[in-house]
Amino acid sequence: MGGVLLATLAADFAWAQAPVGGIYTCVDRNGRRLTADRPIPECLDREQRELSPSGIVRRQIGPSLTEQERAAQEAQQRKDAEARSRELEERRRERVLTTRYPDKASHDVERAAAIQMVDAVTATAEKRLTELKQQHKAFEVEMEFYKKDPNKAPMALRRKIAENEDSMAEQQRFIAGQDQEKRRVHQRFDTELAQLRKLWESQGLPAAASGVATGTPATSR
Repeated sequence: MGGVLLATLAADFAWAQAPVGGIYTCVDRNGRRLTADRPIPECLDREQRELSPSGIVRRQIGPSLTEQERAAQEAQQRKDAEARSRELEERRRERVLTTRYPDKASHDVERAAAIQMVDAVTATAEKRLTELKQQHKAFEVEMEFYKKDPNKAPMALRRKIAENEDSMAEQQRFIAGQDQEKRRVHQRFDTELAQLRKLWESQGLPAAASGVATGTPATSR
């Protein structure tokens, strides 16, 4: 009884002498319960509790990490933060997409406008190519005078012919590029439409409005 009483008195004395800031307690790797007025070095590898003078748990601390563990934890935290950021950005993009295209009809209208713009640029290039071909025919008529010996043709004429041929080749490459651009436009709108159909469905949009399972014809290419 005397020993128990002394231990109790000693514990009471420790609590009474503890600073207002708090008391730290933990169980070390040997199973001993330790108490101190500051974080306990023997328990840096495990959880510690900070208690108020009345014995209420203020917070839990640790375990403290090694430099390698801390670096790994920070890397994981950055990875998790980036994943959350990507998810938030994706949700934002989806909201923008469904606001811009509330139904398939609005999406089809913008697809048609984008294709029309490509066609207009292509038509301008084809018109220019036709003009260049006409110029080339005129140059060929002039070259008829030098048919027997083309090297006698004036340098200015030969330079114009070379420039004309380079311009025609450039316009032909540009027109071919516009054909590829049209395919890219269709591919982008097809990808958007596949995503939009899922979003419209998740929002409870009627199938007829989204063009799903209604026999809606594919957009002409």
